[in-house]
Parts: sequence; C-alpha cells; structure tokens
Amino acid sequence: MRMKWLLAVLGSTCAWAITPCSQAFQEAPQNQDEKQAPPAAAKLTPEQLTFFEAKIRPILIKSCYECHSADSKDLKADLLLDSRQGIQQGGSSGAVVVPGNPNQSLLIQAIRHSEPDLKMPPKNSGGKLPDSVIRDFEAWVKMGAPDPRDNGPGPAPRKYDTEEARKWWAYQPVEKPQTPKDDSGWSRGDIDRFVMAALKAKDLKPVADADKTTLIRRVYIDLIGLPPTPADIDEFVRDQSSDALAKVVDKLLARPQFGERWGRHWLDVARYAESSGKDSNIAFPHAWRYRDYVIAAFNSDKPFDQFIREQVAGDLLPAPTDAKRAEQQIATGFLAIGPKSLNEQANRQFALDVADEQVDATSQAFIGLTVSCARCHDHRFDPISQRDYYATAGIFLSTQTNYGTLAGVRNNHETDLIELPRSAGLPTLPKTQTPAERTRLKADLATVTKDYDEALAERREAVRQGGAAQDNAAQKQIRIQGLITRKSQIESQLESFDEAGKPKVFAMGVQDRPAGSPPSLQTRAGAQARGRRQPSGFERIADSPLFFRGEVTQPRDRVPRGVPEFLAWSGAAPISDKASGRKELADWLASRTNPLTARVLSNRLWHWLFGQGIVVSVDNFGTMGEAPSNQALLDHLATRLIENGWSVKKTIREIVLSRTYQLASTHDERSFGVDPQNALMWRHSKRRLDAECIRDAMLASSGQLTLEPLVGSAVAVAGDGPIVARRPGARGGADPFVDAQTTHRSVYLPVARDMLPDALDVFDAADPSMVTGARETTNVPSQALFLLNNDFVRAQAKLLAQNTIAAFPAPASTNNAPAAKLTERATMVFRLTLGRAPGAEEIKAASKFFQRRVGQSKVTALDAWTDFCLAIYNTAEFRYLN
Repeated sequence: MRMKWLLAVLGSTCAWAITPCSQAFQEAPQNQDEKQAPPAAAKLTPEQLTFFEAKIRPILIKSCYECHSADSKDLKADLLLDSRQGIQQGGSSGAVVVPGNPNQSLLIQAIRHSEPDLKMPPKNSGGKLPDSVIRDFEAWVKMGAPDPRDNGPGPAPRKYDTEEARKWWAYQPVEKPQTPKDDSGWSRGDIDRFVMAALKAKDLKPVADADKTTLIRRVYIDLIGLPPTPADIDEFVRDQSSDALAKVVDKLLARPQFGERWGRHWLDVARYAESSGKDSNIAFPHAWRYRDYVIAAFNSDKPFDQFIREQVAGDLLPAPTDAKRAEQQIATGFLAIGPKSLNEQANRQFALDVADEQVDATSQAFIGLTVSCARCHDHRFDPISQRDYYATAGIFLSTQTNYGTLAGVRNNHETDLIELPRSAGLPTLPKTQTPAERTRLKADLATVTKDYDEALAERREAVRQGGAAQDNAAQKQIRIQGLITRKSQIESQLESFDEAGKPKVFAMGVQDRPAGSPPSLQTRAGAQARGRRQPSGFERIADSPLFFRGEVTQPRDRVPRGVPEFLAWSGAAPISDKASGRKELADWLASRTNPLTARVLSNRLWHWLFGQGIVVSVDNFGTMGEAPSNQALLDHLATRLIENGWSVKKTIREIVLSRTYQLASTHDERSFGVDPQNALMWRHSKRRLDAECIRDAMLASSGQLTLEPLVGSAVAVAGDGPIVARRPGARGGADPFVDAQTTHRSVYLPVARDMLPDALDVFDAADPSMVTGARETTNVPSQALFLLNNDFVRAQAKLLAQNTIAAFPAPASTNNAPAAKLTERATMVFRLTLGRAPGAEEIKAASKFFQRRVGQSKVTALDAWTDFCLAIYNTAEFRYLN
C-alpha cells in the first residue's frame, strides 16, 4: 500500500515537489530543453573501438581465424569471423551473434562450452577460453557487438607515414593561441573570449547568467561534491560584492573536501580498486593508501607534472625524508592496483598481461592514447606500431609489481608488499597483536608446515609409484593447496605485526628489477605439464621481444625500450641498460613539450566541470577520438596550465570564475537547432549528480555525514583473502562490500571489483577495471527502486524528518498533526535537499499531500514526513545539477 500511494504522489501530485524538477524519475524535464540529437547509426564510440581492438579482435585472430576466415584451408560451418559481414550473416547454423543478447548468441554458447555438441575452440585448437575472455565477449555482445572492420576479409595492416601522422591535431606542439577580441562586453576573461568567438562563428549567443541560488549549489557540488548549507546560501545571496563568487571558490578550494571530490575523479581514471577482480578476485587490503595519496595530492595542489612522475616512477625519485620517500613509493600504486588474472597458470603469460594492463592505463590516463591496442598487430587507427607497443611494454616488464595477496587456491602469483618505515608517520588500522596471539599463530604455522611437508612427500611418492597410487595424487594435491592457503594466511598475520605486536606499514607499488642478463625466453617443453613453476623470462631489466601476434610462445627480436617512435621527437631520453626506463617515461609524459599531456588534463578538468569535454572522447585523443569542438580554447587552457606551474587548483579557479561557467541552463530553440550537444557552450548543460554526490547529499541533508577522513576501508579491515568467500558481520544475507554501512563520504566506501556498493553501482559508478575519464549516465528502473526502497535511503529520509519535526515542534493544540508547521518544515526540507525554498504552489500541493495522509489510519507525523522527505529524494531536481 505504501508503495502505491507514494508512487501516486510522485506521479500525479508531484508538481508540489518539482516546479522546475520534473517528475521523480525522468532523466530531466521531457521538453525541448532536453532533446537529444540521435546518434549516427553506424558510428562506434571510442570506447567501443578500444574494447573491440583490445579484447575481441586479438582473440578472434588467435583462436578462430584458423577455421573461420577467408584464409582458412578448410572453412568450418561456412562461418567467417574475420569480417563484420561474416559475423552478421553467420554460417550453416544461422546467425552466431544476437546483438544485445549473449544468451541467445551461438558464439557465446560455443565459447562457454555449455552445449556438448558446440564447444569452440575445440581441444585440438587450445580448448575452452579463459573465463575472463568469455566475459569480455559477453560484454561485447551486450553492447551490440560493435565491429569496426570492413565488410569483407580483414584489412591488411595499415601502413603509416610518420610525417603524415604528425599532422593529426593532437600530435602538434601546444602553442599559445592568439586571444580573440570580444567587443560585446560579455566576456570576463580569456576563456570567455574563446567561447564567444566560437559562438559568433555560428551566429549564436550565450543565454543569461544563472541566478545566485543555482550558482552556489553548482559550485559547491562541482568543487567539494557536497551541497551548500542554508547558511552558505544565505551568505552568498546577501553578498552583493563583485568578488562574491571568488571568495566562495577560494574557500572551497582550501577545504579538505576538495581533494575528496577531485581525488575521486582521478581514481576513476586510475581504475582504483581494492581487489584483483577477474577469476579469483583476491583482496588488495593496502590499496587505500594510494586512494589517500591521491586525495592529499589534490588538496595540496601538487603540480600535475610531479603527480605524473610520482605515480610512474616515484620509487626512482630523490626524497629528502622518510615521509617523502614513503609518499612517492605509495604513488606507484597507480601501476599496481590494476586488475589481474591471478589464476593464470603460465608465469610468462601473466607477466605480459600485467605489463599490458600497465601500458594501457598509463597511455590512456596521461596522454589519451590506446597504445595497448598494438599488442598483437600494428594499431588499426593510430600510428602506433607493434614495435612501439613492445618498446613501452619492455619498460614495465623490467619493473617488479608488488601488490601482495595470499598464495593458495586460484592464486598462482602472490607477491610481497613494500614495507614502509614507521618513521614516515603514516596511519595504520587500529589493530594490535597480543603476545598470546603471536605465540598461538607461530604454533599453528609449525603444525601446518609439518602437515604440508608430509602431504607433499606423500604426493611425490604416489607419483613415483604410478598405477593406482598415482590416481590419488590429484586428491592429495587438493589437500596441499588447502594447506598452502592456510599457511599463507598465518604467515600474513604474523608478518603484518612486529614482535611487539604493533602493525607494520605496507603499500602496493613497483620497483625496478635487478639489472643483468635476462634468462632465456625459450620454452622448456613439458615443464608446465609436469607442474613445475618456470620463470617468466622477465626477472631482470631487459628489452622485450616482439611477440608475433601477441603469442607468448612466439618471441621474435628484442625491441629497445622507449616511447612510441612517432612521438619521440617531443623529448624522450635514452634509457640505460641498468634501469627500467620508468623515470625516462615519466619525464617524457610530464614534459612541457609533450603535445598530449597538458591537453588531456585540461580537457579532463573541463569535462568534470561541464559534463562534457572540449574533446568528448576524454580518454582517446587518437584519430578515432573526437575532434575538439574548440581547439583554440583547449590549447589556451593547456598553455595556461603549464604557465600556472601545472596547478590544478589555479586552472579550476580560472574556469569556474569565467562567465561561461556561470551561465544558466536555459533552453534556446535556435541555439539548440544549431548545436544540440551544447559543444560550443551557449548554456550550462544540466547534469545528473554522480553516485557519490547523491549518497553524500542524502547524508548531509539528514545531518549524518561524517567529514573526518576514514583510515583504511572495509576491505582493509577484512584483510587478505578471496573477496567472494568473506562475509564478516553480514546480516540477513547483507554483504559488507555491497551493502557498505558508514556515514563517511562515499569516496571511502569499499571498491572491490565486481562487488561495488549498491549506492554506487546503481548510479553508474566507474568500472574499476577500466580507465574511465567519463562515466555513463543512465536512467533505469533500478535507480527508482533503489531510491524508493533501499534501507539506507529510507533511513536518511526518516532522520531528515526527525530533525525537521524537532526544529519546528507542533503546538500542543494540534495534537502533533502531520500538517502542523507545514510551511516552516517544508521550507527546511527543501533548503537542505534542493538548495532553495518551496514556491507557493509547492506548499499548496504539500498541504494536499498531508491532508491525504491524515485520513489514513495509524499514520504518525514522523511517518508522513518521512515519506515527504523520501519523495523529495526521488525528484529529478535532487539528482540533477542546473
């Protein structure tokens, strides 16, 4: 019953809550103001192209083309998989892909090996693909099976002329453009002059400025991710000075919440997570130190070029103190926190996959290029050769990645962590280990070690005897794996504390491998089949071979370490044979002469403030990315960033104080007809709040938000081990990671891969396995259901109602009727949630709402006001930023 009447309120009489808000679950008002131009039917997004080239095409080439391509000696099932047309037409069994529906796609059924007569690839061609690859194909089909290949046999590798490739706009040196003149008097600074010049070129004009209540909410959400308090709003509205907004901006930039808001933006790009993901999903209990490093870096306004150097090569930089050395080591967690297939059996394959992930993250995050697409073949769209790829990969293959994790079942690649000195003064979880606990753990370790040695001897004897005895070897191996897991757990507990029971300080990160001659890369036949762990061949600093078609078994000539050849002109230094090359790479990435770095960052800042970058494809500045809507403006921002000493705060301040940022979101029919995407900035586009802001705004409105930073995270508290196997403190099936309970800001919620908290997942939080410079924004039924029914949301609504009733108690004569003090209470709720007072029509509608509630039996004032607050949380105005 409650659901029915609440939906009725939101759907019919909701006008009281939404004069400019629209109905509760609309993306935004469905009128001319929110029309969207239809996308080109055949055009693929940069993200789709990258996904296909990195995840799909290499597997098709490796595992399918032998039997299903135009070059196949014996074409099987009349099925061609080397072209888009071939996949669309299918073979003798019909269509193999149903875009959007993996379960109905024969291709997915075949690679799942779910049908006894449909298993591809067959055993003689390598057998079933890894689960992670199958999931990639399922995701590809879900997104519509985007395929950039020509309709016909796969095209020959594209050849590039280096000089011609450099003509692409993003590869040109960044030069300060001449500032246009604006005689209209509209512009307040150079940013506005560049915007006005682009508008004039299309005979467009900007809309009016935003009102002060809209502007103060906008700037608070954008800079610190929290709504302004009623006192903040009143103070700004009363201040009629010309620098009123500048004073607010300076105050917000100095608040510690700035780093939490903008650090979260970078954590999206850095694919921050606290577990390995993929098949095993093992916890990374020390990942939170990188999170805190990022937040601190934005709060201190660390120059972005230094921010780059520390994340790529912090361990190789000079450090005057233990604290600085520890900070720089933690920064290299950027390279260590990526997803990993810890269940991979082959060491060499694992090493190549880790390096590939690091190449991908580094190139997309800092220079907006998809270098990893050239792992198996020359890049299909950008002038990045396969040699370029292995030149970069060699840098990371010469690097030891320390991410920790426990040895045991489904984890074949545990590593040490990096121990930091206690003198660095870093925080630790409030844990200790008593002498009794330490003694017990040592005794347990001795027992488990003895059992392990005996079990290992028994298995060896069974293998030696052969016959029936050997049949039991597999069962004995299972017991051995269990003992390895238990032994690793005890060792981890002992190594996490010193002899006095104080916690040690650990971090994820990277370090250079030792210099020297690398071991041979030739495969020792049968070694893996006999169960011996063989070296990967990347145990020392060395150039990487070029692996033909990306095949681990087909190394060719070694490629000298370096950066992509077509960009080497921009200042890359030679790499010593005694160093990995990460420092040289970091210096090149952070160079003033690099044509991409300052542009990419400036574009990211613009995107995070306006909801759309000057280059829409924020992670791809290559030839398949979008061209800039205003390149002169982008180059102006890039040069100003460098002139400001790579200061993020100064750049943000200049943008926010521009008149362009302060425009209203008013619709203009003519401008919309010319520029429906608002690429030229004739208005400020409406945006939905991201997941963290929605949750934090509810906590702020209910008075429950804890502003103190959280030490550690739920994953750190739970400790080492598989994520999926742990449910500490779960109630009624609740999970501590999915149903995370904390009043701290959402940036401190646990981020386990494939198990994001519901509050984040439902509102399109970034996939922590991918570089995400631009989050998706969806409008789906699960969001409405979450806001109506989730225990957390209802709890905040009830607390807001309690606070409102307490602030304006009902007179005794009203017998605590729900509608008592209606105007005062409704005004308080509106100001705390929407940043404004309700209008007369909204008060009138609210009165009708409470009259209806009075007629229902057993309805208390708290019940009625809780539902009122819940309805406000469900309005579009609460979830959107004008």
